[in-house]
Amino acid sequence: MSLGSLYLCTPDRHDLATFIPGCVRGGVDVVQLREKQLPREALLERASLAGRLCRELGVPFILNDDPAGALECGADGVHVGQDDMDPAAARRIVGDERLIGRSTHALAELERAMDEPVDYVSVGPVVPTPTKPGRPGTGLSYVTEAARLIALRRPGLPFYVTGDARPETVGEMVAAGARRVVAVRYLTGSSDPEEAARRLRRALESAIARET
Repeated sequence: MSLGSLYLCTPDRHDLATFIPGCVRGGVDVVQLREKQLPREALLERASLAGRLCRELGVPFILNDDPAGALECGADGVHVGQDDMDPAAARRIVGDERLIGRSTHALAELERAMDEPVDYVSVGPVVPTPTKPGRPGTGLSYVTEAARLIALRRPGLPFYVTGDARPETVGEMVAAGARRVVAVRYLTGSSDPEEAARRLRRALESAIARET
């Protein structure tokens, strides 16, 4: 399954059924549902909705931190953080057909991920964000280090940069080595998520074109 360059990470929201399609029309090509507050039964119900929407739209759907739930709701994969289930254990649950993503916040974590059964990694956040309270920013130097390490150890492994991706910031992320970004607040806080996704996608593609 191919992974794109603009990854939406969203909590549950009342307008999920229109929000996800709008973002995808604007240029999002991977969607993750990350919801820490709902009871599991309610979460799986919302994840099933998100998964159905993504299948209809032709983009991968990832569920955060619940490999068994990813199976139950028909997700295309699961994303695990450093405090979540080990990727090897997650792989035993979801099998070889589903994607596994791994968060990394430091070079030592990324080095470990190179030996884990993951299909992509995230690196960051490059600046502190409300979605990860208390976590310091890694700075753009980590993006450059990540690009170098992945090229040496696992060439072609997709990596997504997290931390305040906006049209105004993706240029410096790309200059540091990024080719894929995760968007959260720029899209979830927009009154017009489709147009916001379109602006972000355009800025990302323009920045990549300048670097190639």
